[in-house]
Amino acid sequence: MTFTLDRLDRWRAEGEISGPQHAALTAVATRARFSLFVELNALLYVGVLALAGGLAWAAEAWSARWGDAAILLLLSAALGACLAHVFRRARAYARAQVPSPGLSFDYVLYLGALILSAETAYAEARFHLLASHANAWFLILALVFFGLAYRFDNRFVLSLALATLGGWFGIGLSRFQLPWIDVVRSSALVYGLLVAGAGAWLRRAGVKPHFFDTYLHLGANAIFAACAEGAMQRGGEGWLAALLLAAAIAFVQGIRRRRFAFVVYGVVYAYAGVSVFVLRDVRAFTTALVYVVVSASAMAAVLIGVSRRFARDGA
Repeated sequence: MTFTLDRLDRWRAEGEISGPQHAALTAVATRARFSLFVELNALLYVGVLALAGGLAWAAEAWSARWGDAAILLLLSAALGACLAHVFRRARAYARAQVPSPGLSFDYVLYLGALILSAETAYAEARFHLLASHANAWFLILALVFFGLAYRFDNRFVLSLALATLGGWFGIGLSRFQLPWIDVVRSSALVYGLLVAGAGAWLRRAGVKPHFFDTYLHLGANAIFAACAEGAMQRGGEGWLAALLLAAAIAFVQGIRRRRFAFVVYGVVYAYAGVSVFVLRDVRAFTTALVYVVVSASAMAAVLIGVSRRFARDGA
């Protein structure tokens, strides 16, 4: 045991491991208690997703036997129970971050939002009530999710709201059938810019400023995906230039502001766009294989180097 602890101390002194890594490894070596909160939190959210998916599957599988009215009644009852729970236990609204009132609170809220989505999808699949008003219904559903996210301070419901808003945005732009504009690519780009801008404006206004990361992650991925898709098309040199510019900004700002996820976004999306552009006219399998091995190794080395720098700086 002493040998192991001495070795860990030496590795930390030499900069091979960071302070948090040293603490975690020391806890393992000494069999001390350590927190599994993040892992359990992720597992619980996955469980909520699985439960909501199971409810949607059961509704579809048993609709013929139970009837549509019974299915909608059961889903509505489950939704009502979730909302009653969160409204009964919720703390007062505040513009700043509000701690969760209990362990189950956030999961019940997220489950309720998913049940609402499942019930809406089921009703549309069975009765086609929203076919001519799909755009308006997406907007209403997004506004409901935004209201729940801000009232109860939940980032997962906020992500659901932003995703639903993206659906509304895409449907709205699809009405403009212009031959020189790719609707999906353009809607993703404009959506990403608007989401990132809205998040920055709300943070500056002091309205749930801790939500800014959620806005920024979704907005950045939408922008990168739009630029990457354009760069992968013939004649996409302009989109490739835009992708590389966005990647450079994400890389530099990610290092400067210590947000490793944005460094990863910049490197991976730029690598994907450049690789497709380079390999587009390559016919020799060996040449393509050598390029992939060398370039992927270089990308991995860059990411590992940056992650180690983050670890050393955080020691």
